[in-house]
Amino acid sequence: MKSKILLVFLNVLLLVSCSKEKVSIVSDENASPRVKFGVEKLKEALENADYEVSLITSSDNSSDLLIQVGVNKTDSLAKEGYSIKSENNTINILGNDESGALYGCIELGKLIKENNKLPVGLDITDKPEMVLRGACVGIQKPYYLPGRTVYEYPYTPETFPWFYDKELWIEYLDMLVENKMNSLYLWNGHPFASLVKLDDYPYAVEVDDETFKKNEEMFAFLTQEADKRGIWVIQMFYNILVSKPFAEHHGIKTQDRSRPITPLISDYTRKSIAVFIEKYPNVGLLVCLGEAMDTYDDDVEWFTKTIIPGVQDGLKKLNVTEEPPIVVRAHDTDAKMVMEASLPLYKNLYTMHKYNGESLTTYEPRGPWAKIHQDLSSLGSVHIDNVHILANLEPFRYGSPDFIQKVVHAMHEVHGANALHLYPQASYWDWPYTADKTEPRLKEMERDWIWYQAWARYAWNANRDRKDEIKYWSKLLGDMYDCGNSGKDILEAYEQSGEIAPKLLRKFGITEGNRQTLLLGMFLSQLVNPAKWKVYSGFHESCGPEGELLIEYMNKEWNKQPHVGETPPQLISEAVAHGNAAVAAIDKASAGVKKNKDEFNRLKNDMYCYQAFANFFSEKVEAAMLILRYTHSNNISDLEKAIPHVEKSVEYYKQLVDLTKDTYLYANSMQTAQRRIPIGGDDAKNKTWEELLPHYEAELANFKKNIEFLKKHGSTRQTPEILKPIDIKFENISVPAYTIKNGEKVFSDKDFIIKGFSEELKNMKPLRFSQDKQYGEGTTLTFDAKQPVSLLVGYLNTERKEYAKAPTLETDASANQYGQGDVKIANALDIPDRGSVNIHTYTFGVGKHTLNLGKGALMVFGFIDASQKIQPHNAGFGGDDPSSKIDWLFY
Repeated sequence: MKSKILLVFLNVLLLVSCSKEKVSIVSDENASPRVKFGVEKLKEALENADYEVSLITSSDNSSDLLIQVGVNKTDSLAKEGYSIKSENNTINILGNDESGALYGCIELGKLIKENNKLPVGLDITDKPEMVLRGACVGIQKPYYLPGRTVYEYPYTPETFPWFYDKELWIEYLDMLVENKMNSLYLWNGHPFASLVKLDDYPYAVEVDDETFKKNEEMFAFLTQEADKRGIWVIQMFYNILVSKPFAEHHGIKTQDRSRPITPLISDYTRKSIAVFIEKYPNVGLLVCLGEAMDTYDDDVEWFTKTIIPGVQDGLKKLNVTEEPPIVVRAHDTDAKMVMEASLPLYKNLYTMHKYNGESLTTYEPRGPWAKIHQDLSSLGSVHIDNVHILANLEPFRYGSPDFIQKVVHAMHEVHGANALHLYPQASYWDWPYTADKTEPRLKEMERDWIWYQAWARYAWNANRDRKDEIKYWSKLLGDMYDCGNSGKDILEAYEQSGEIAPKLLRKFGITEGNRQTLLLGMFLSQLVNPAKWKVYSGFHESCGPEGELLIEYMNKEWNKQPHVGETPPQLISEAVAHGNAAVAAIDKASAGVKKNKDEFNRLKNDMYCYQAFANFFSEKVEAAMLILRYTHSNNISDLEKAIPHVEKSVEYYKQLVDLTKDTYLYANSMQTAQRRIPIGGDDAKNKTWEELLPHYEAELANFKKNIEFLKKHGSTRQTPEILKPIDIKFENISVPAYTIKNGEKVFSDKDFIIKGFSEELKNMKPLRFSQDKQYGEGTTLTFDAKQPVSLLVGYLNTERKEYAKAPTLETDASANQYGQGDVKIANALDIPDRGSVNIHTYTFGVGKHTLNLGKGALMVFGFIDASQKIQPHNAGFGGDDPSSKIDWLFY
């Protein structure tokens, strides 16, 4: 009996196997690895659709169906283009190059997956609009490594175990090629000391021999696997950085923005690049000339006399004349100036600049930042738009195809860009994971699949009909969650929520940069007195449509003047409406979800988070408008009317805490002292909503207390504590000190005098430097501290080139190395015809120190005990905005 059952089973199995439709895929016997990879992917798609597939090199073999894959030799298609045409029982995939043939196979594989069978009547011709379509991975961490500073992360298994995970890389590279992305950027401060050894500087290597071998193996594996998927690997590096062993050997810092270019550092970097090019000739270079170099002239000199010669040295060793592309990043440099000096020396240069800075704020870019793009794209080389960091989107899910499609249109039409460089949607510093509190942790590439698919789809072709796109994404989401037509509701939730963070940041943010984590909220001081918090220059003029900021709007309201463009009340109203619509849409979809329910519930929670955040922010702005009205009316009732709005904002924030405390590990993946808005992120603190809630509750309590003070004592604010100077002599300079008083000269060689100062400074003894000498030579201070101290340094609020620029984290990642990133006393004193002065503090421990403040005139007020804390405030001397005079209400 058992033998009969077995016989019946085998007969059924034979019958099923015989009934499978046979497909033969024909490709050249000597096809490139890229074409072979495409054929294998096509074979996999066919087998998943239950076809019996054979791979052959000649079409003589008979089968039910034939797919011929080839490369066009007549150059009739654009680069990476392909055609797919069916005739009778044959489908021809023809690529203009190996990548085109690969993409043709990928595209046919998608059509098979969608239909669960080979489609008929195919007549497709396609090509990409953008020549580079790439994503990036940061070989970086949310924190600094011991004994190191920003961007300094050697490639080691201890720090980056995932870097050595080949399965992870295969998954990531497959995701890229499935989306027809053709470039992968690896970001690291100084990768060379992990990947190459130099005969002249053997001590510069940062890893042990075993790790070095692993790095060689992984880099070779990664570049080979990427190449067969049509992906160009590009290694990014900052300048000027040197390895820690090299720095220690020569008694210098690994990075120093104020350091001049030296022959030693130039030779080391040039040889590092040369050996890297010789060893990895197919790996591109992305050069960041900013953050650790002093002047634009230095940038030009470094690029033309160190980097380009290093590449040329490597090519000479290989006996190669064809120049590999070098990508010049426009961040913190004058890229046009660099390009004009460099093109006579090296022709194959690409340019790259951030799209909306380090956030996503608008599809209507304009202003000075758009002009940078336009100047670079007009040079005629490939210009890359970089969607960078996304500081205003993390950690919640973001996937608005409509917003993204409009952005890509703006890249083409406003910026003149023809390439895309895409950051992860969230958790860049914590890649490959997301901030979701799950076990095991979620992979960013899997959670944020819609982010990659949308950008890749529109980078390939942005000119797609909106109605067709709604159908496309609705079906995709419906299939993912097995919810049929409810996919359209999920799409609606994505697109409604996708407007909230962009609108609120572009109207109310201090910066688009890493310095601010928008979704943790903002304090009233930051809304009412943004100048104190150092609004990043060019941000509001560039990162949104024309409109009015909060102070300007309230001034016009009081003066009954007409408004122009986007206004604050409009945007908070729209943000609340978007939040409500997103929640309504996701709730509507809930009942129909049959698959991936855990992920759907996480997405649903994010929609509720966005709603709570929009409500919180709206109430905060309503309060800020009433407080600003008080600067005109001097009517305390305006302040009292603001209290219920602040109270409501705290209640909404409590909802946000409840929604996130069990679902998210953090809001911001960069968890260092670089994060300052809404509050300092030193030592990975203040990274969750639960941590921020007590600060918002304290703000409310302070606001109520100070309104009561106003009622009793009038508008005279409470006097800050008088600063107590500590006498420490500078060992390397002999500059006279002076007493702070009205009419006192500030610089020895100029007639600028003090006219008004904060009483708390009266005992400090500033040094009277020569302005011209500070501008020409810079200011370096050497001293021996017998106790922890803070040095008070004053920066003039002016754009004049002869004055030093205050620490700016957007362009100098080391700008809070000594705690100097925040303004402690805004408008501390007034210098007529020059501007007001903001005071920052640099804090040092016991020991001997040398502080290089760079070139540019500034004021050095002397030392105080580090334990004497200065509560950040606006003293109001020389400040233009009346709002600065009420900043004390929140403390």
